[in-house]
Amino acid sequence: MLRRVVIVLLVPVPWSPPGVDLRTWRTALAEDVVDLLARLAQAEAAIAATAADRDLAEEIAWPGTRIYELPEPTVLPALKAAAADGFDQAAVIAADAPDVPGMTLGKLLSPLDTKAVTVSPGGASGGLFGMATSLPAPDWLVDHDLDSASAQLLRRTAPRPGDVTTTPPWRRLRGPADLATLDVALEGWENTRTLLGG
Repeated sequence: MLRRVVIVLLVPVPWSPPGVDLRTWRTALAEDVVDLLARLAQAEAAIAATAADRDLAEEIAWPGTRIYELPEPTVLPALKAAAADGFDQAAVIAADAPDVPGMTLGKLLSPLDTKAVTVSPGGASGGLFGMATSLPAPDWLVDHDLDSASAQLLRRTAPRPGDVTTTPPWRRLRGPADLATLDVALEGWENTRTLLGG
């Protein structure tokens, strides 16, 4: 049986809504993503963070959640840590998408039977919501952060463009305009909802 892990990468969060402390906002976003992963049946959960964010990772982790400390908030070190832990497949997702549905994560992992790498675009603000690969990661996969990467960037070093496939996007909360896209009908994201007064 395949061992899968979904790793929440504590990405930089440069913005918070008016009147909401940035640290409190960032914590709420990440905690909502981690809470979703704790309910996943098809994969284990982990958190990846730099040393500066270790306290935040420990604050939002569920008991038994793995925490991978990275030199930079990029993808390859997180994948290498997961491979060292014996996982067969791993997804790395951004911690600023509190209302992401579990189905989106499943769609990120499911093509790995036939594709080397899958990516989920991060919506109108660009970048990626997440990416996934079998482990160990392909030698041609370049390290990248989720803010500036794209499927096109990863295809440049792939042996064949089809080795990188795109799955449905999910937007991240990276600025004021993204707040309007939150779906109040979706379950979860209680911490973020509370800060927004809902």
